[in-house]
Amino acid sequence: MASALLFERTGVDKVQNSEVLTDLDASNPSGATRSVMKKLPEVTLVFWIMKIAATTLGETAGDLFAQTLKLGYFLTTIVLTLVFLVTLVVQLRSRRYNPFFYWTVILSTSTAGTTMSDFMNRDASAKYLSNGADKLGWGPQGLGLGYPVGAAILISILVAIFIAWKLTGMTFEIRDIVTFKGEALFWAAILVSNTLGTSMGDFLSDSSGLGYAGGALLVAGGIAVLVALMKVASVPNVLLFWIAFVLTRPLGATAGDFLTKPTAKGGLDLGTAGSSAVLLAVLFGLMAYAQVQERRART
Repeated sequence: MASALLFERTGVDKVQNSEVLTDLDASNPSGATRSVMKKLPEVTLVFWIMKIAATTLGETAGDLFAQTLKLGYFLTTIVLTLVFLVTLVVQLRSRRYNPFFYWTVILSTSTAGTTMSDFMNRDASAKYLSNGADKLGWGPQGLGLGYPVGAAILISILVAIFIAWKLTGMTFEIRDIVTFKGEALFWAAILVSNTLGTSMGDFLSDSSGLGYAGGALLVAGGIAVLVALMKVASVPNVLLFWIAFVLTRPLGATAGDFLTKPTAKGGLDLGTAGSSAVLLAVLFGLMAYAQVQERRART
């Protein structure tokens, strides 16, 4: 992935001051501008590395709670959705961009999206429940919609969010999202896109015949195509960003499965607990790095 992946190429200079942006207040009939704090990060190479780390951890951690600890998809989805809401409130109440707040929400959408997708698409069949088990945790085992139907539903929801977002007249540019409503729409799109990406990744791993490594390579190839499309001026940069945001989720899902699944199924059999611990350490290290960089940018 090139370091310039999905950077702004519209000719607009990057904002040099990391804290203050000038935003046109649509609710102000005079069209006056106001100073607002930046709430979301710049899209850099480190951004994409952290995104892949968070989504891979989301896959292994979601499987850890639902499958390894046998809490089940239903109960785990409820718990992780509540965690997502708590982290989202902290992020929305923050006055400026804080890497720990932001990436904790990304992680919570990835873990919640993993179990949401599993609950939608899977059931209690032997294909999904190993070692002769006929039940996994409390509550319903899953809706059993299957990956194509589940993906179609999630795509429809994601399109509806973007249509609603477009109708508000607010920007899709991540570094220019500074209003509460814009950020709320952003996080709604993130949650659904991460859930959709999980469905895509699980389909590639479980049903396509490519296996975990093959699925990861296919998605990586798709991201390489997006990098090439950056050279095409007629392709909007914002469109490339959101496609990449969705695609990095199945990359994380297939990579997570590759780390944790048994060798008989094509995985490395490192386990959900060990893999999650290592990925969490990597992500927190990157968060600390981003925090240091953010503080330097403010001085």
